[in-house]
Amino acid sequence: MEKIFYKSEYFDAKQTLFCGQVFRFRPFKEGYLVFSADKACYIETKGDVTTVESEDADYFENYFDLAADYSEINRFALSSEYPFIRKAAEYAKGIRILNQNAEEAFYSFVISQNNMIPRIKAIIERTCVSLGEEREIMGEEYYSFPESRKLALCDEDFFVKAGYGYRAAYMSELSKAASERRIDFAALGKLPTKELKKALCSLKGVGPKVADCVSLFGYHRTDSFPVDTWIEKVYREDMNGTLTDRKKISLSLSEEFGDKSGYVQQYVFYYKREN
Repeated sequence: MEKIFYKSEYFDAKQTLFCGQVFRFRPFKEGYLVFSADKACYIETKGDVTTVESEDADYFENYFDLAADYSEINRFALSSEYPFIRKAAEYAKGIRILNQNAEEAFYSFVISQNNMIPRIKAIIERTCVSLGEEREIMGEEYYSFPESRKLALCDEDFFVKAGYGYRAAYMSELSKAASERRIDFAALGKLPTKELKKALCSLKGVGPKVADCVSLFGYHRTDSFPVDTWIEKVYREDMNGTLTDRKKISLSLSEEFGDKSGYVQQYVFYYKREN
C-alpha cells in the first residue's frame, strides 16, 4: 500500500464524498473506503492533512484531482456578488471535483434520476456484488463496478429485481448499446461540452440533468451546472432568480460562472443541504 499525504485546507474527505458527486464509499476506521471501477483506497482527513492510502497512488492522485490549485477556484467563489455563494465557498472549501471513471459515472447517474442517495448507493452496491469481481483492501472485501459487457448479459428482469424500477429498461438498453460500441465512452470524452451533452441527451433515459451530471462528474466538464431540487432552491431563495425551467436555470448559471460552474455548484449544493 502506498500513502499520499496532502496538506491543504482545500481537501476534505467528508465534504468531497458527501456533496452528491459519487456513491461508492463507506465509513471505515477514522475515514472512508472509496471505490472506483476496480480500484479502492482509504481516505481520512485530520486537521488540514488528508491521507490517501491505496495500491495505486497515481490513480487516486488523479482521481482526487490533487494536481489542481483549488485556492484560486475557491477565491473565485469567495468574490461572488451573492452572499450565499460566498458563505458556501468558505464552508465547503474542502470539496474537490473527482476525476471519476466515465463509464461508472454514466450508469450511476442514470440510476440517480428521481432517486434518493441511500437508494442509489444500495442499487449500485447490489449490482457490483452480483456482477463485479471480488477484491480486498485493508482486510475489507469490495466488488468492482461491472463493465458494460457484463451488464449487457443481464435481461431487464435482473435490473428490476436489483431495484432499478423504471430505470431497468434504460440500463438494459444502454448497457447493450455500450457493449456493441454504439455508445463509446472514450469518444464522448473527446467532444466539446455542448456536443457531449447533446450526444448524451440523445440516449434513452438521459435527460438534461443526467447529462449535466455525467459531463461534470464523469468527464470533469466544470463548465456544467447541474440543477436539482437543492440548486433550484438556492437559485430562487438565495440568488433571487426568476427562471422556472431547470434547463434554462442550468444554462443561465453555467454562462454566469463559466469554467468554475461545477465548483460553485458543489459548494452551494453541499452548503444548502448541510444548513
